[in-house]
Amino acid sequence: MTAVALQAETLPHRIQRHVRDLFRLAVPVIIARAGIIVMALTDTLIVGRYSAQELAYLGMGHTPVAVMMGVMVGLLLGTVVVTAQAVGRGEEGTVGTVWRRSLPYALLVGSAVFGICLFGEQFLLLTGQEPDLARGAGHVMAVMAFGMPPAALYLACSLWLEGLKRPLPGMVAMLISNVLNVLLVWMFVWGHFGLPALGAIGAAWSTTALRWLCAFGMIAYIWWHPKRQEWGVRGGFKGWWNGGREQRRIGYAAGLSNGLEGSAFGGLGLFAGWLGAVGVAAYAIGLNLIALPFMCALGLASATSVRVGNAYGAGDRTETTVAGWTGLGVTSAILALVGVIFLLFPGWIAGQFTQDAAVLALTAPVVAFSAWLLVADGGQVVMAQALRGRSDTWVPTALHFISYYAIMMPVGWFLAFPLGRGVLGLFEGIFIASIVSVGFLMARFWWLSRRDARAAAG
Repeated sequence: MTAVALQAETLPHRIQRHVRDLFRLAVPVIIARAGIIVMALTDTLIVGRYSAQELAYLGMGHTPVAVMMGVMVGLLLGTVVVTAQAVGRGEEGTVGTVWRRSLPYALLVGSAVFGICLFGEQFLLLTGQEPDLARGAGHVMAVMAFGMPPAALYLACSLWLEGLKRPLPGMVAMLISNVLNVLLVWMFVWGHFGLPALGAIGAAWSTTALRWLCAFGMIAYIWWHPKRQEWGVRGGFKGWWNGGREQRRIGYAAGLSNGLEGSAFGGLGLFAGWLGAVGVAAYAIGLNLIALPFMCALGLASATSVRVGNAYGAGDRTETTVAGWTGLGVTSAILALVGVIFLLFPGWIAGQFTQDAAVLALTAPVVAFSAWLLVADGGQVVMAQALRGRSDTWVPTALHFISYYAIMMPVGWFLAFPLGRGVLGLFEGIFIASIVSVGFLMARFWWLSRRDARAAAG
């Protein structure tokens, strides 16, 4: 659409166009992001039916790994932002350089996380976990460590393609992985076809193997893509560190932000560990359940950042504003519908993950309460990505620190222990922090939009 046509377009028509384009971009991303959580849910379902103790190992092992995965996503987020802004400026011929810069950086990040994961048992012991729980979860983390470098490579490729408005390959990779994961986890956890029953470690091996498959598949897809010459895909990696300064600048802020948020959630997971194996299991199920619709929000957030980045790169501040608020509105509406389901059927939903009466009794109230926090939690990630799409990087990070470290962790601890609300108190802390976070981020986006409008009028 030409600049003249955009200026003549009415606001309702702009919103309709943004909603249409948002869904076109977001649906494959949502499926890809949700695929990550569906794999975790599959692991949780199968391991939970195998043994409540093994589920505790898996849940505790996943907690720090999920934090580090969030940090990796954040550190690599500059790939999608820089690519989207280049597309908005009409510079698609330069995007191959962005991809080549992202690969060695992704490998570096993934290797660092690999090293950290090898010391999982020692870390969990330092946080006050029971020796048996720390040992079992540490073994899970050690296996997952081998999947961290390929996970980073897959993320770099999928984010780059999302910046090009081509999210389908990432979706296909995750769909294939989820189908294979059902078979592999069933085989490895229970020991079918003559294999030893590995419990939680079997689920970790399945995830690790599939991450390597996804990484190789995505790299091959891009390397042999019909538009590889048009995009400048093939070439050397010389100067990738200095040339990728802007990508890393965006990624540092996003990585720290994700790390703050994720480590705060991980801190709540450690608090759950103080409630015993049953508390850990209930927390793991509850977190997995809110994580699935959160992946929907994350997909919409990624699409929002691309739409905002395109408009911002093109210098159209009105489009930038409309793209951000449209992303928030669509996300809130979808998560509200999911919340109704959680509110109406908490017992049935919890019963799909465990048959243990003690775990079920703790989990059902958590599922019902989660209906209230979905909209706020999803809204904050969309607004943070909208701000990053317009290159506002460090303020969202500071706001996340306030919301999750200064509010969520102390409030969650206070509700869970001094007030005796247990696992439910931890989720009440998440809700309060999410309300504060989305409020701050909305105010920041509104202020920047007003500033742009005043500048344009002046």
